[in-house]
Formats: sequence, structure tokens, C-alpha cells
Amino acid sequence: MANAPPACNPHLELFSFRHPLSRFSNALETRRKIKIVAIGSSSTAGESNIIPFPPRLELALRSLYPGRMIDVVDRGIGGQEAPEELARFESDVIVEAPILVIWQVGTNAIYHRKLYDPPSVARIVETGVSWLKNLQIDVILMDMQYAPALFRDEDGKPDYGREKDARNLVSMISALAGRAGVNVFQRFALMEHWVTTDSIPWTDLIGADGLHQTEFATGCVSEALKAAIAVRIGPVPGALPPTM
Repeated sequence: MANAPPACNPHLELFSFRHPLSRFSNALETRRKIKIVAIGSSSTAGESNIIPFPPRLELALRSLYPGRMIDVVDRGIGGQEAPEELARFESDVIVEAPILVIWQVGTNAIYHRKLYDPPSVARIVETGVSWLKNLQIDVILMDMQYAPALFRDEDGKPDYGREKDARNLVSMISALAGRAGVNVFQRFALMEHWVTTDSIPWTDLIGADGLHQTEFATGCVSEALKAAIAVRIGPVPGALPPTM
């Protein structure tokens, strides 16, 4: 029998949210219906019959805050990046009147480097965040997964230029989020920590294609996202205390 993967720690001491989730918190306290929209690419839409993070997060939040009406609407489309996603903000995000938007970005800007310019992608993300902020919507940006395909060329050889671009884009996403006062779910850094510090093997986290998350990793990421939200929100009257 193969050994089970080790437990994945959300490491909130390193990767906690810095900014309030004011509208989400207020909606919980006042028992209003809560709609969250998740927009992104395959990590959001789902890949290889793996249930993606939006429905997992919905179940986790409903369990965490019993008696609240919480829906997480999945607006992921595999292969897309920020330019295509921003183009459908009006029809797929804003029309839903969400309390919170989770925008998963960055992976395809690096994986399809010939199609996208990372600094331009970062500027588009900043534009989208400003739209959401102007509508008084809470925002969480989710950056890319830590995956071998983001560090290799088309022949599978180390590509240090691509890795540099990936790390620079992670930094740009963090910087623009800081300017806007919104949270970043630091997926790249958290997964790197799992590999380099917690010694979780690549093969437990990333599939054979070197890019997409496994079932185990998707579960870990979903739990870490839930934990980060719960700690940032804190105790809510009438709800169970946050659990990890």
C-alpha cells in the first residue's frame, strides 16, 4: 500500500490575509444571503474530473457558518488569462452582485508566455480590481500554482527566464493588491513551502502534465483558502468558531 500524502498545513503564520473582508463579514453578521463569484482558468473551472476549489469552498463555508445562505458561483474557463476574464466581468461577475470575488490569475501568463506579457497582465488585473473596489466588493486574488511546467521550456529543460517571469508576476500581483488594499491568496508561495520546507513531493501536488493540481493539492488549497478567510473574518455571532 502506498503511503498517504502528508497533511498540508495552511501556514497562516506566513500566508494570512492582511486586509478586512468587510462586506463578507457584515453579510454574515446580518444573516444576508451571500454570493461569492470565483473567476479564473482551469484551477477554477476544474481539470481532469477533479472537483475544483469553488464548490469545495462553498461546502466548507456553509459548514463553517451554519444557518447562512452561501453560494459560490464558478465562472472559470480553462486556458483563459486576465485579458479574457476582464472582458467577461460585466456578464459573468458584476451581474451576479457578489459580496466577494475570488480572481485566480497568472498561470497562463507564464505557461503561454508567447501569448501574454506578464506586466501587461498585471496592469489588467489592477484595472479589474479597481472596478470591483469601486463597486464595494471584497476581493481575493489567487496567484498561480507552484508547478514544474512554469520553470521549464517546451522540451522539459530548465527555463530560468520563465521561472524569473513567474516569480516577478507573483511579486507584481502582491504589489498591486497592496496598493488596492485587497487580499492575495499566495498559492505559489504556499505550495513552494509545502515542497521545499514540508517535503511534500511534487508528484503529490501536481499531475503528470507538470501543470495542473492533483486531487490532493486541490483539497489542500481549498482548505487553506477557507482557513485564511475564517481567520480574517474571526468569530461571527451565532456561528461556530472558525476551525482549521
